[in-house]
Amino acid sequence: MHQFTVTVTEKFEADTAEEAALLMYQQLTKEPAPLNYSVTDETRITTSLTLEREKADEFASVDHTADPGNW
Repeated sequence: MHQFTVTVTEKFEADTAEEAALLMYQQLTKEPAPLNYSVTDETRITTSLTLEREKADEFASVDHTADPGNW
C-alpha cells in the first residue's frame, strides 16, 4: 500500500487561522462531507480532485476493511 496526504480544499473568510479552522469544523459537523481535495503521494506529486457526491457516498457505504487483501 502507498501513503497519501489528503487535504480538504475549502476557503473560508475569517479573522484568524483558528476561526477558519473552527468554521471548517462547523461545516464538517453540519454539512455533507466536502468533495474538493488535494492529494499528495509519497513522491510529493500533488493532484487536485473533485469527487462526485453519488460515487463518494456509494464508496463510503461499503466496509473496505473487510477486503482480505487488507489483513
